[in-house]
Amino acid sequence: MKNRRSALAGVAVAATITVVAGCGSSSSGGNSPGGSSPSAASPSAASSSSSGLGNFSGKSFTVLGQWTGEEQGAFENIVKGFDAATGAKVQYSAAAGGDEATVLGAKVNGGHPPDIATISLPGALAQYASAGKLVPVSSAGQQAVNANFASEWASLGSYKGKLYGVPIDAADKSTVWYNNTLFKNAGITSTPSTWPALINDAKTLGQSGVQVPISVGGGDGWTLTDWFENVYLRTAGLADYDKLTHHQIPWTSKTVTTALNTLKQIWGDPALIGSPQAALKVPFTGSVDNTYKAKPTSGLVYEASFVASTITGDKDPAQVGTTAKFFPFPSINGSKPVVEASGDFAVAFSHKPVVQAFLTYLAGAQAAKELVSFAGSGFLSANKNLAASDYPNSTLGQLGSQLVSVGNNFRFDMSDQAPATFGGTPNKGEWADLQAFLGNGNVAQAQQALEKDANSVSGWSG
Repeated sequence: MKNRRSALAGVAVAATITVVAGCGSSSSGGNSPGGSSPSAASPSAASSSSSGLGNFSGKSFTVLGQWTGEEQGAFENIVKGFDAATGAKVQYSAAAGGDEATVLGAKVNGGHPPDIATISLPGALAQYASAGKLVPVSSAGQQAVNANFASEWASLGSYKGKLYGVPIDAADKSTVWYNNTLFKNAGITSTPSTWPALINDAKTLGQSGVQVPISVGGGDGWTLTDWFENVYLRTAGLADYDKLTHHQIPWTSKTVTTALNTLKQIWGDPALIGSPQAALKVPFTGSVDNTYKAKPTSGLVYEASFVASTITGDKDPAQVGTTAKFFPFPSINGSKPVVEASGDFAVAFSHKPVVQAFLTYLAGAQAAKELVSFAGSGFLSANKNLAASDYPNSTLGQLGSQLVSVGNNFRFDMSDQAPATFGGTPNKGEWADLQAFLGNGNVAQAQQALEKDANSVSGWSG
């Protein structure tokens, strides 16, 4: 999940929607995992009675996800805990190429869905649920979700009042990352907590010799949607954010005008982001590398908590927690702390009792600890009964705590909730419109284009 589920996730979901519409009823039986990684079942389920989950010795089920490498290792850490507690045998499969949406759609369409799949887009969850493909979470699972997560997470995993999705992991998308060495060289002794202070610090970085103070990865349109969503949350508030998310107010609204004009204070200043045309050629990973390579050209980069794993994955020399640090996205005009988040949900296509037991286990604090404690995965959880000390380092602990501390004062990624052809397709819709705005700074033109594109698609929920 941390890497934005690949930038093409929305396109794959569009294909999934078509697949779902033509499907027959889902199977509750066996599946064809293909490349699965079976877990080692416990020799005896001695702890199953104490866990309250039940004894499922000899029972197996499949899980389809997008995780490989250390992320897969972290999820399989949960699997090991469940298997040890129940005697079950979980078979995890990573979708080919990480394109889970397309693989899942094909499996459902073929009548052989996995018992459980991970879904990152609430809209996709709603579409499978509306087509009658998903099995609601049991009462025990619902109780576990209610006990361990803010109610907004349960709402995101629900369709027409029924809970179908159990939160697994989360990303904090309200973080600004900075190069601590460059901050010190510029004489900046504290991190900015307000929008004007962020701009002033960026100017100070420029005056100290930093070539492009704020690195903007405009080559990937989704990064620009995240910028906009954070600004909009702070200038328009939660209620209007919800309305715009479901296109219940137009993109020509004055609230959008305010947010775009606020964004333009940074995007429209070459002294802060360099040439906008150059920024439009920088991919997300490049924006991180520009800030943390051996000879950095930028001192600040906005993006989510997964910047930390991008630094290590790209083998940038900066150390997370020392050179690479973060601060919360700043307040605008006195706005209260709020977080934009994204995450993955586990959904069931099978009626097997062991499947419901696993969903209940996933919702608990023990599973969350098993997930986030796996070194190198970079996973976060919104489980409110998880301690910061459960994370392998203080940076991840701080990120996880920020997610939990705001309670219901967070909102899920807006573009991830929009129809894919508007909010999740390269070179189209919101991605393309915000890229055009980054390039020309024309607020009115951007609003008109956004509203036109929003009106041209169907499938808005809410």
